[in-house]
Amino acid sequence: MAMKLHEFKFELPQELIASHPLRHRDDARMMVVNRATGQFEHRMFKDILEYFSEGDTFVFNDTKVFPARMYGNKEKTGAQIEVFLLRELNKELRLWDVLVDPARKIRVGNKLYFGESDMVAEVIDNTTSRGRTIKFLFDGTDEEFRKALYELGETPIPKDVLLRDNEVEDIERYQTIYAENIGAVAAPSAGLHFTRETMKRMEIKGIEKAYVTMHVGLGTYRTVDVEDLTKHKMDSEQFIVGPEACTIVNKALDTKKRVCAVGTTTVRAMESAVSAHARLKPTTGWNDKFIFPPHEFKLATSLLTNMHLPESTLIMLVSAFAGYKLMMEAYKEAIKEKYRFFSYGDAMLIL
Repeated sequence: MAMKLHEFKFELPQELIASHPLRHRDDARMMVVNRATGQFEHRMFKDILEYFSEGDTFVFNDTKVFPARMYGNKEKTGAQIEVFLLRELNKELRLWDVLVDPARKIRVGNKLYFGESDMVAEVIDNTTSRGRTIKFLFDGTDEEFRKALYELGETPIPKDVLLRDNEVEDIERYQTIYAENIGAVAAPSAGLHFTRETMKRMEIKGIEKAYVTMHVGLGTYRTVDVEDLTKHKMDSEQFIVGPEACTIVNKALDTKKRVCAVGTTTVRAMESAVSAHARLKPTTGWNDKFIFPPHEFKLATSLLTNMHLPESTLIMLVSAFAGYKLMMEAYKEAIKEKYRFFSYGDAMLIL
């Protein structure tokens, strides 16, 4: 029997959603869930390396968040419109897939102006109720265009969940320290706990690091609105698993070492790049893999993740990884122990 949406519902007090990051990235608490024993431990993220030894491998998502939220004004009326950049459709034509708010005011043919800049956008198509395709009209090189987008945009923190506006600290903190490839509109949050010191300690201990790229889209946080989970469609997110990551991960698997996926997006990228021999193979493309129980994971033997919201696709994935019953017990415990939830919240290590 396929699982139903209501099975992932639980009461989460609003005050447990972390609205701001902790002062230090690695000060987060970490709940350790042992699948073999069904036991929970309450630790600090700083303790994570105690669970790993030489030759074990961490797989990170090195996507980089870009300032995807912009504010423009509609020509003639001057009404303020939020434009959220989802993805670039055509580099030469400067066509982008965006969400607009308030959407009812924005029709095909409307032009939007951005502050005092030379940036203008024309709406050329409707894609969904809030979705539009827009074309940026901008004289200048691609480099100048991107620089202008960066200056006009702000860090796309999930304001509707955090219940606050952007602050200066978000620019740095809503980004992993190893972010490399620009393209995400949401941070891969399990990676936000890592510091340069943790990375150095991994090196000293002989723990390997592999990097894949999956550009996190808003689909990661999109609410599931069908009771029958087999009918939910994930938004496609671009991903790249290169040969170097495959060599590192496959060596760990061949030598029976632990492979720890850092974050749900990393797991989804890995699960979409599995060879017939249950090894990681170089793969690039668009990923719309939706993982919910039951699911047999082929590569990752442990998972580092954050505390997720009720009925989210993320709680479904971790329930598939740990086992539904154990995960529901773990979440009950996490709420009782007042763990901090969501992107800026605490960590969970599933062994």
